[in-house]
Amino acid sequence: MNEIETTTTDIAHCSSLVELLRHRAAYSPHETAFIYIADNGESKETMNYGELDRLARCIAARLQRDCNPGERALLLYPSGLEFIAAFFGCLYAGVIAVPAYPPRDNRNGERMRILADDVQAKLFLSTTAQKGNIERRLHINGTDATIEVLASDLMHDGEDEWQEYLPAADDLAFIQYTSGSSGKPKGVMVSHDNILHNEKVIQHAYGLSRKSQGVGWLPLFHDMGLIGNFLQPLYVGFPIILFSPSAFIQKPVMWLELISHYRATTSGGPNFAFDHCVSRITEEQKAGLDLSCWEVAFNGAEPVRKETMDRFAAAFASCGFRKEAFYPCYGMAETTLFITGNKKMTAAKTACLNSTGTKAAVGTASAQEKVSCGFPRLDQKVVIVDPERLLALEDGQIGEIWTSGKSVTQGYWNRPDETEKTFKARLASGEGPFLRTGDLGFISEGELFVTGRRKDLIIIRGRNYYPDDIEQTVGTCHPALKAGSGAAFPIELEGEERVVIVQEVERAALRKLNDTEVITAIRQSVAHQHELSVCAVVLIKTSSIPKTSSGKIQRHACKAGYLSGELESVAEWRQPSLQDLFQVMGSRKDAEQQPQSSFSDDARAKSGEELQQFIVQFLWGKISAALGMEAGEPLPDQPLNTLGFDSLMFVDLTNKVHKETGLKISLAEVMDGLTLRDLASAVHDHLDTNPAAQQITLPELPVQQFTSPPDLALDSAMADPGQLLANIHHLSDEEIDLLLQNMAARK
Repeated sequence: MNEIETTTTDIAHCSSLVELLRHRAAYSPHETAFIYIADNGESKETMNYGELDRLARCIAARLQRDCNPGERALLLYPSGLEFIAAFFGCLYAGVIAVPAYPPRDNRNGERMRILADDVQAKLFLSTTAQKGNIERRLHINGTDATIEVLASDLMHDGEDEWQEYLPAADDLAFIQYTSGSSGKPKGVMVSHDNILHNEKVIQHAYGLSRKSQGVGWLPLFHDMGLIGNFLQPLYVGFPIILFSPSAFIQKPVMWLELISHYRATTSGGPNFAFDHCVSRITEEQKAGLDLSCWEVAFNGAEPVRKETMDRFAAAFASCGFRKEAFYPCYGMAETTLFITGNKKMTAAKTACLNSTGTKAAVGTASAQEKVSCGFPRLDQKVVIVDPERLLALEDGQIGEIWTSGKSVTQGYWNRPDETEKTFKARLASGEGPFLRTGDLGFISEGELFVTGRRKDLIIIRGRNYYPDDIEQTVGTCHPALKAGSGAAFPIELEGEERVVIVQEVERAALRKLNDTEVITAIRQSVAHQHELSVCAVVLIKTSSIPKTSSGKIQRHACKAGYLSGELESVAEWRQPSLQDLFQVMGSRKDAEQQPQSSFSDDARAKSGEELQQFIVQFLWGKISAALGMEAGEPLPDQPLNTLGFDSLMFVDLTNKVHKETGLKISLAEVMDGLTLRDLASAVHDHLDTNPAAQQITLPELPVQQFTSPPDLALDSAMADPGQLLANIHHLSDEEIDLLLQNMAARK
């Protein structure tokens, strides 16, 4: 019996997560389970198995007063260990947990209402700091006023009042809402048996043991963070260091420094996270890193790109990172998490596809290299199917990816028709049931290559978006636009997937079209409703958008027309390239090579209203340049979060403001509706109270250095981006809504 098998022999009898934690608490009560590092790196919280068990019993005892087993509770937590205790509190009481994120504005509040209505929530669980905000949002969005909001961080006693509850293996543990549409969310029903099976699969795939060490920043309300960074270490019995997604977005070097300092063997995230490190970590910051300990750098939740892995491996080779540590994998919430993965410490195979999406020989002109996502483990099965004829295809043939096994969940909550269609598919031969993933791929020598998506789904930085949601937003944002006659689709731009909008104009509006006003309305509406920055908007003539004979928008034909320049365009806007964006917003790498700003010199000569107007113009110039807009007249009372920024652009803006003016501003404020006038007034007040700030340009922030724990000397001067997701939300799922937009705000 090998080390992997012996590691979990003692928990083989566990049929639920409740039994698992009770076992850990009984036999290893003082072993550290979780360490949470604050955003500033200067403090940390720890939790061992005994403490987690005690807190879970305290929370469960309180829940058992008001809830019956099987009732649902929404978990609305910012980053931190409170979520972990509340999750197990629900399990200990038999209450089905529904992980979400605390609302930040009316849009997020509306999603909270939709989820609560969909699962018929009995109550909400959160922290004392979040309770008031949640109650206000419940009132604003018309949620049932009888649903109580409980602060679990106040439930720190009463563990002896818990009435022991041991769920059955097929009982639901939690409902994971899939990413994408806030208006049509689908709750995946995950049982205890699903979780324990998938955790066993992950352990075998990653080769993890009690000697392993993890680091993670993924939001815990998202399946990748919940299953991979929270429950997997608990299942195997090794500790993990956690920190917030917003801290990663703001200072990606913190991720690698924690890996280096704690000698982590396993850590990962969506593909964009590795690109983010390459673009934002300086040579000086690399100097103290030792990544030779990193054995499993898992890469999933969005398309895995060979170019990204090559860039990251080259950028951090001097830090001891080994390219073989990259672990491309494939999974989804409907299979609990993991479906296939590479061999540990083995270079991933690649294959070429030509422009038509079929396999091509290596070296074929314009062919794209696709990365193998490995193979299934244990009893998991993957087949490639002709989705029309329902026939299994041979190796090398591209079709829809179907899968089966004990990790496949129980279906969608309260959606029997969709459950039947998606989870109970059968081949023409009758073999099944299989889960239809909706993704396309092929198998070569037993390994899965994911080539695209059969369904029209857009994945940006790990977060999923449904095109029809975006199209509905666009079609109703301005009277000059023809509703139901637009298309949203992804293109690849500088190694990232970005969104293009093609939209018809009403015939009556063509003659007097104010294209700048209309395009601005589109960009602002998409940014506000979906927290998404589009890279291009094309307005086209009435009745010219490609449609099927039944009137459905042909998004693929729109994309082809856009790329070939054959659309009947009446106006068009394109965002500056990402490289130009970072230069304009003042990324640290570029700032080192640029002359110092003249802001301090110009500000020193002004005062009063003149200084206020100067600040407004200065900030507006930075904002409009970053958004690719003509500066024009400032919009002083327009909330910045409606102008078209995405999360990374927000981070750069606040850092630029701090560097140029000395003002530290929280991005939570920006995301909550701060206007240009508010920002300018804050800068003005800062200069009034700190006159020396007018005479200097702030130096570069110091390179982060680790000393001995718990005093991690991370710089704390950077802005707090608050809920950005996750979707980095948000990081994929509208819950990762993260992946990395809509992130949980800091306490």
